[in-house]
Amino acid sequence: MTTSCPVTDRPVTEQLPLPLPVRTALGAADFLVADSNRDAVRWLDAWPDWPSGSLLLHGPPASGKSHLAAIWADRAGAARMAEADLTLAQALDPKTALAIDDIAGMQEPQRLLHLINTARARNLSLFLTSQQPAAAWSTGLADLDSRLRAMPSVGLDAPDDGLLGALAAKLFADRQITVPDAVIAFMLNRLERSCAAIAAAVAQLDKASLAQRRPVTVPLARAMLLDLTED
Repeated sequence: MTTSCPVTDRPVTEQLPLPLPVRTALGAADFLVADSNRDAVRWLDAWPDWPSGSLLLHGPPASGKSHLAAIWADRAGAARMAEADLTLAQALDPKTALAIDDIAGMQEPQRLLHLINTARARNLSLFLTSQQPAAAWSTGLADLDSRLRAMPSVGLDAPDDGLLGALAAKLFADRQITVPDAVIAFMLNRLERSCAAIAAAVAQLDKASLAQRRPVTVPLARAMLLDLTED
């Protein structure tokens, strides 16, 4: 009796990358402090002595908002969730401090208004994040807009080369990949100056390395990042 295997036109030197889980390190010791985020870190360290008990942190995608929210939630013993997951019951009767990610563009702004009012009455802290400061957008509820704009707010600035390079090294380490310094220098010279671009490039290089069974080197980065920058 003979058996056969499926035939594929995929080169034998290339394999399908397995969707392995990435363990992202989100502890306080893993956060990279730089000029672009130093003010936000000072606010985090000042808790629980926030003027209104709450804080709005704003910044571009992949700039560290979720990481800081995770650090604060751990310190404060707070629950963490996306704004879309906030239920009316939680808004009306919060049991603990809360970190709410990505509040801009919310579908149920009334729930956040209830939460802010109840948290203030119960002396519970809130840590809210958005991509823009509250003054740059509207929830559609005048009372909620007023409360958000009156809330202490701090922003994350555009990252410098030092932070971008350290971020790349951290993201590779999260994926258990060791890369030469030359790879990171090559990335910084070729990519858009944003944390999101660095994160996307690391993911792409990891995928290519698995598929081609090659280490992450400058030649691989040159081939893969050329595709990214031409998209």
